[in-house]
Amino acid sequence: MQQVLSVIAPEATPLRKAELAAVRDALAGLGAETLPPDWLAADVAADIPFSGLDADQAEAAARAALAAPRDVIAQAAQGRRKKLLLADMDSTIVTSETLDEMAAFAGLKEKIAAITARAMNGELDFAAALRERVAMLKGLPLDALERTWAATVLTPGARALVATMQAHGAFCALVSGGFTFFTSRVRALVGFDLDQANFLEIDGGVLAGRVAEPILDRDAKLAALRRLAAERGLSLAETCTVGDGANDLPMLKAAGLGVAFHAKPSVAAAARVRIDHGDLSALLFAQGFRADEFRG
Repeated sequence: MQQVLSVIAPEATPLRKAELAAVRDALAGLGAETLPPDWLAADVAADIPFSGLDADQAEAAARAALAAPRDVIAQAAQGRRKKLLLADMDSTIVTSETLDEMAAFAGLKEKIAAITARAMNGELDFAAALRERVAMLKGLPLDALERTWAATVLTPGARALVATMQAHGAFCALVSGGFTFFTSRVRALVGFDLDQANFLEIDGGVLAGRVAEPILDRDAKLAALRRLAAERGLSLAETCTVGDGANDLPMLKAAGLGVAFHAKPSVAAAARVRIDHGDLSALLFAQGFRADEFRG
C-alpha cells in the first residue's frame, strides 16, 4: 500500500476496533483499497494502509466516519520518519503563552493576551505586535520572568517527542518568536539540540521595553528550517515542524510533516496536517513510531 492513515485518540477516550472498521468502510466507499489496522499503541493509535485515494479525501472520509474526537493524518507510507524537528515553544512545547503570563505581573495580561491572540491568528503583523507588547512591559522587574518560568508547564508528550526522534538520529531545534530567557530553559529541560528566539533588552534589572533586532518572525523560522536542513544534507521532505500560530505557517507548509498543534483557526485551516485532540506524542504516531519505541 502506498499510503497510510493514522487514527489517534486522546487517552481519555480509547480508540476501538469498530471505529477503525468504520473508517475502512468509508475509504472503501470512495474506491480505496485498505489493509487491516496496524496498532501503534493499544486503544490509542493505529495505522490503516490504503491506496487509490488522495490524502485529503481519505482524511475527510475518516473524520466523517468517526463520532468521537480523533486526530486523523493521511500521508505517503514511505519516508514517514523525519530527521529534523523544528518546534515552536509557546502553546506548543509549553502550554502557555509566556509573554501573556509575564504581563500578569504588570496587571496587563488581558490586554496583552488579546493582542497575542490576534497576532497568532494572523490578524496583526507579528513583529509590530511583539514590539508593542514588550513596550507595554517597560520597567517590569526580572523577578517576573523568573516567576513566570516557575509556573510554566511542559505540554504532555514534549520530552517523548524530542527524545524519541533523537534516539533515531534526528536533530531537534526549538525556534520561537518568544524569548531566549525561556527557550534556553526549555531546551535544557526537554533536551533540544538548539534554541533560537528573541532577546529582551534589560536596563538596570528591569525590562527596557525593547526587543533586540532583528526579530525572529515567520520568515526567520522558515529560514532556520532551510538552513538546518541544508547543513545536514536533508531535503525538506525529511523534516518535521510543529506550531500553533500564524508565524509558524511558512515552516509548517514547507516541511515534509508540518503539524498545526491545537492551532489558531486560521492556522488549522491552512495547514496540511493538524492535531486537534491529542498531545505531542501524536507526532510520533504520525511518523509510525510504536509506543514501545518511545523514549523520555
